[in-house]
Amino acid sequence: MGILTGTDKPPATAIVDKCYRGVAIEGVRILRSGQRRGVTKTLKVMIKRRSAIELAIGHMKMDGRLGRNPLKGAPGDALHAVMCGAGHNLRLILAALRLYCARFGLAMPAVIAALIAAPVKHRPACG
Repeated sequence: MGILTGTDKPPATAIVDKCYRGVAIEGVRILRSGQRRGVTKTLKVMIKRRSAIELAIGHMKMDGRLGRNPLKGAPGDALHAVMCGAGHNLRLILAALRLYCARFGLAMPAVIAALIAAPVKHRPACG
């Protein structure tokens, strides 16, 4: 826990999948997705937020190799997760840049055609 948070204190609440049924950690409140009992509005929002993050985690497992960790130990686990997240963000940035360049590339032929069709005004020579 201390590797990711910078402290030795465990989190107060953990939001997990349904597969964590039966797991208990002393001093940590565990909320499972789909849980109804003892969930306030704030906790419902947190659970829904985790469900939205699940999509990104799935993409990182498939595209970013989050599922296979070549690094050893707890520091290796933490470093691998952070680097997979950074790689995922870079893929998103590159996709946005690709879209921007494609839009710019579609606009350029029209600009070039307008420049070619426009009459050219000659300046008088300095003398």
